[in-house]
Amino acid sequence: MTTILVVDDEFLITDILVDALEEEGFRVLTAPNGRKALEVLNKEVPALVVTDFMMPLMNGLELAQAIKANPDWAQIPIILLSGAQGAIARSHPELFAGVYDKPFRIENVLAAVIETVGAQRRS
Repeated sequence: MTTILVVDDEFLITDILVDALEEEGFRVLTAPNGRKALEVLNKEVPALVVTDFMMPLMNGLELAQAIKANPDWAQIPIILLSGAQGAIARSHPELFAGVYDKPFRIENVLAAVIETVGAQRRS
């Protein structure tokens, strides 16, 4: 089962993403900010990170930079969801496999996840 890390300080968005990803057969880990995401990454390396941009302690851009700077994590693709900072993220294509503006269509995010890591077999 493919594991995805969802990083967002908005619990409603996290819940929506977790429910949708689990429905597609993914295993989902969560973190409320970039620093907590790094703690998760130190324990387990997911196939993909889906992160918000604006978060306390460490934003999505800083998280992406930290992930790509670590040789053990540099290969992890990152999808960014952003309410207002999409242009900043798009100026760093080396960091993000995709950038989606909030409000996003969950179908589009799921399609991007499946395109990036593949579909899961459902039992």
